[in-house]
Amino acid sequence: MKNKEPKPPKENKPEEAKKPKVTIGGLLDVSATALATATVLGLLGRIHWTLDLLSHFKVQYMQLCLVLIGIELWRHRNKRAIALVLLAAINYAFVLPLYFGKPAPATKKPIRAMLMNLNSGNGNTRSVLNMINEADPDILLLEEVTPKWEKDLKPLKKSYKHRISEPREDSFGIMLLSKHSLKREKVVKIGPAEVPSIIAEVHLPETTFSIIGTHPVPPIGKEYSTMRNKQLMELPAVAGKQKYPVLLLGDLNTTPFSYWFRRLIEESELKNSMKGFGFQPSWQNKTRFLNIPLDHVLHSPEITIHNRMVGGDVGSDHLPVIVDFSVR
Repeated sequence: MKNKEPKPPKENKPEEAKKPKVTIGGLLDVSATALATATVLGLLGRIHWTLDLLSHFKVQYMQLCLVLIGIELWRHRNKRAIALVLLAAINYAFVLPLYFGKPAPATKKPIRAMLMNLNSGNGNTRSVLNMINEADPDILLLEEVTPKWEKDLKPLKKSYKHRISEPREDSFGIMLLSKHSLKREKVVKIGPAEVPSIIAEVHLPETTFSIIGTHPVPPIGKEYSTMRNKQLMELPAVAGKQKYPVLLLGDLNTTPFSYWFRRLIEESELKNSMKGFGFQPSWQNKTRFLNIPLDHVLHSPEITIHNRMVGGDVGSDHLPVIVDFSVR
């Protein structure tokens, strides 16, 4: 009988490390934590420019909270759903006041002003001209006006005989067009960025008011954020020097939810024309979910906004803003 060779002993293989499982509950908790963190940090925009960027998306945070609330209720995680309701309420508390305080309708034909950021790289001249002709504003402030745009907009001279323009090859050229007489019109530099702004008095047969058109640099980095903030901080003094009620128009590169915007409103005593008309985003036109209101019309208490609307797509990444108003 043949002796069988003994089998070699089995090697004891170390147990494989267990991989963490990705669960729906875990993903929900991570998402809720991220939303809460963004909400809290956005309130600290005064401290650092990156935190200020988080302040602009209150509506988006609220909408994402609503999605998570629905899922948590479906999964019967009611305590987490309640926490998310509170988080949504904190964000919407910044938005809800925009829906209250709508002024009375005009008793006579109001004055119409229009703000349009053309986008210096946009070439859709026909859409721009059609939008202006359709809206038919009395006052028109155009931003990102290049020498090419100034040339392409020559057809407007027939309707707008009064103008002041400072075109530039970059994104900070500016132009004010008016159907009514302009006086004391001038191009000024506000803040350290040395970008042009326009100040003028608009004289109508029944009233006079001052226009301030401005366009701070975007907050892309610490240096640009500082320059934007300083320009916003200087605007109250500029508005305070005007003899007549002020209408301030511009792509301010901030939203009503930012500390720097709230400071501008508080120190200038100007009012946000969006109040009473709800959340009206004007940028980013091509990415609807991320739309935020960067284009603003602010006004003195003596000016009443009777209607405010956002216009259609003219090929820019911004949508035009139109207001109908009267001056007391």
